[in-house]
Amino acid sequence: QLHLVESGGGSVQSGESLRLACAASGYTGSTHSMGWFRQAPGKEREGVAAIDSGGRTRYGNSVKGRFTISLSNAKSTVFLEMRSLKSDDTAMYYCAAQVPYICGGACPPLERAHFNYWGQGTQVTVSS
Repeated sequence: QLHLVESGGGSVQSGESLRLACAASGYTGSTHSMGWFRQAPGKEREGVAAIDSGGRTRYGNSVKGRFTISLSNAKSTVFLEMRSLKSDDTAMYYCAAQVPYICGGACPPLERAHFNYWGQGTQVTVSS
């Protein structure tokens, strides 16, 4: 059973940066994808960024150029570097993993339905 634990959320001012981390445990395979999603009150959960074990990445349109997703060398921790934060980035941020890795279209997938393991979330609040 894969277990995901997020960390790094908090409250910042508009324009500042924040780095989220998600540590995965309980998985011994080598092929997977991991992603970050976010959900603001009253809104649908949306894909922010995803990365596969081969290093390919995808980003949501609203964060392109501002957020960077990366994997640790051991590929068991995924990071989300968030820069130039805006009040619209305020949300609960969730880490997710897809095991096994299946991708038939644009890879890695950034759609919620592709991910079968989820963390508990970490809150990010950006004040203007």
